[in-house]
Amino acid sequence: MRIEQAAPVLLVSDMERTVAWFGDALGWECQLHGEPANFGIASRDGARIMFALCGTPQAIVPNWRIVDSIWNVYIRVDDVDAAYAEILERGTAIDYTLCDQPWGMREFGVQDPDGHDIAFGQPLAAPTP
Repeated sequence: MRIEQAAPVLLVSDMERTVAWFGDALGWECQLHGEPANFGIASRDGARIMFALCGTPQAIVPNWRIVDSIWNVYIRVDDVDAAYAEILERGTAIDYTLCDQPWGMREFGVQDPDGHDIAFGQPLAAPTP
């Protein structure tokens, strides 16, 4: 047995708004399921983030509201500077700007319309001897 991928599931208050945000803000494709749609999957380059409609929007609590500076989703990319440039070009609001972290990652973050933090990161290059 080999694990191929883990996919977080975010609770959302508006399916159409979420689909539009993933497409416009991040450049991901979305599939909706249910009639009316109550579940969706955003995907890009083999990565997936799932989202489910929450009938009680006030029950949606992003992780950072419980634990300071903690994400709901952390996505490793092969070129975080290019990801940052693309997201800026799309006009997406940045939650925290591109920076090098003490845990060895270069990263930045955005927030979806329901306030979930989504970070993009790349391991810092090891220093050359």
